[in-house]
Amino acid sequence: MASFSPASRLPCCRWPSATSCSERQTALSRKRGFWRVLRWTAYGVSALVFAVILGAIVPRPLLPKAAMASLPAAVGERILILSGPIHTDIAIPLNDETRARFAFAGEAGVPLDHPAARWLIFGWGGRSFYLETPTWSELKPMPVFRALTVDRSVMHVDIAGAIIEPQPSIASVDLERGEFENLMTFIAGSFARNGNAVVPVEGFSYGYADRFFEAQGTFNALFGCNTWTARALREAGLQTGFWNPLPSTLGLSLRLHN
Repeated sequence: MASFSPASRLPCCRWPSATSCSERQTALSRKRGFWRVLRWTAYGVSALVFAVILGAIVPRPLLPKAAMASLPAAVGERILILSGPIHTDIAIPLNDETRARFAFAGEAGVPLDHPAARWLIFGWGGRSFYLETPTWSELKPMPVFRALTVDRSVMHVDIAGAIIEPQPSIASVDLERGEFENLMTFIAGSFARNGNAVVPVEGFSYGYADRFFEAQGTFNALFGCNTWTARALREAGLQTGFWNPLPSTLGLSLRLHN
């Protein structure tokens, strides 16, 4: 009869070598590190989502503009906020006054006198992303990287014909005369200038009717085109959210606070 010891019935892994023990500890350490990174990533994403929601709910300015009941409201203009998936533009009526105010756009090639033109459209954004990404199919890594870090900025000017309202992507706002003047002043001040002249970006456009211009300020995705639109609307007397990095949160804040 064969003899055997109790130890021979136990798996050899009960007495691992120093090498296998070290490998197990390394694997365990890597696993813990992975879950630690995943946990802090989840914390960061949750904090960002909370900040975006809070940024729409908290009004800016905190108190609405005081109504001047003793003064009759001067007749102003209706403006439009045009929203895309990640970008917003401001459209103002194209008339003799706005043609004169933004005549430099016409001199740069925007056909302000086109017989079908009804709206003059302004947008502010990151230079690389704006110029190099006319469509999503042309998205490239470097413009995205610059948008997520820091980039120079440009203004985009375009025209449009009659715009049908209402639409989910279009919000309209009626401004008093002084509010509309403040808005135009803010928009005009967003263009960078060499002396008194604006600086067109040569060789870039999405079509025959639009042009790009060098702009004031630097761009970052967290403080980008939609925060510029929000600031323009605040200059026109509206309340927006305290921080609106997305078209959806800007639209929500406008509905909540106005």
